[in-house]
Amino acid sequence: MKMNRAIIEKWTDTVTPFYYYDLNILKQTVEAAKNEADKRGYVLHYATKANANPKLLKIIFAAGFGADCVSGNEILRSMECGVDPELITFAGVGKTDVEINTGLDNSIFTFNCESIPEMENIDRLAKAKGKTAHVSIRINPDVDAKTHEYISTGKKENKFGISAWDFDKVIEKLKALDSLKLISLHFHVGSQITDMSVFAEVCSRVNSFNQWFRERGFDLGHVNVGGGLGIDYQTPDENLIPDFASYFAVFEQNLKLYPGQKLHFEPGRSIVAQCGSLISRVLYVKEGKSKDFVIVDAGMSDLIRPALYHAHHHIENLSSNAPEKIYDVVGPICESSDCFDRDVPLAETKRGDFIALRSAGAYGEVMASQYNLRSIPDSMFSE
Repeated sequence: MKMNRAIIEKWTDTVTPFYYYDLNILKQTVEAAKNEADKRGYVLHYATKANANPKLLKIIFAAGFGADCVSGNEILRSMECGVDPELITFAGVGKTDVEINTGLDNSIFTFNCESIPEMENIDRLAKAKGKTAHVSIRINPDVDAKTHEYISTGKKENKFGISAWDFDKVIEKLKALDSLKLISLHFHVGSQITDMSVFAEVCSRVNSFNQWFRERGFDLGHVNVGGGLGIDYQTPDENLIPDFASYFAVFEQNLKLYPGQKLHFEPGRSIVAQCGSLISRVLYVKEGKSKDFVIVDAGMSDLIRPALYHAHHHIENLSSNAPEKIYDVVGPICESSDCFDRDVPLAETKRGDFIALRSAGAYGEVMASQYNLRSIPDSMFSE
């Protein structure tokens, strides 16, 4: 692997598990995404939910990214780490009054509205403050993201967004809510999308909806197509930096913007996933009748994706150059689902070896829990 094993030697006495971040990879990824976006005049808002570690956020926001937030605390954390509030989008189907007021008090760029009752509530709270809230309508385009059902958000049976059959009601409501100003249409169909044809289909739907609102007198200055670009979990070293050029080219070639409209994106996983790994030590190697188990000190409380989504993370033994054997790699949590992967080829493994679970920079640390009263792992960084 390309991860420098000498780096791990510095942490021989460090308590495991821990999250390891290569900040050089993060900076390269941020630069690649920003360069390709800037060429086309696109605006990037980092999806804070992917990883809210302050050290990472400061690097991302220093590069000029805005923030895509899904809670009031994400808004506050993003501002603490240097983002301009005028570049914050606030998404989510269940925004509380406290969270909405946080956005209003800080004059964020836009609230992504996902229902008519939410629009009514934002209008009520804005009116009480004597403010006008800038809003986007999150549209459910009924596009199959061709990914895991738990991270697909753009089909008509999903809870996210407003469907086309409610548009007439939305327009009537916007006319009545004088403390809202519609400035954008918002779309997001899912996550970990590697089939570029999905984004081409999104463009087709966006073109239709953009035209529909324009024909009814809404001269909107912005279109937001969310995020969703996937990364290579199978062979991370071969594709550390996602192909942002091809991704943005799909929208450049297929999306029809009106004069003056700005196109916004909300990448998360594609920015931070490959810079992070979960580093664990081997507790025991348990020999079974038909298979052997590598029992590590990290568990589903530290990286829940395999248990939650049956997600794959490339696993490597950083301590051994011995010939490979086949193992199931499991954690210490009292759940049968606490299994990182089955039938994993690893260099022959022994107690005390360092194990890396790769591509854990997104939805790893940020989803950690204290189940079984386990401690949240520390974070380590290298330039």
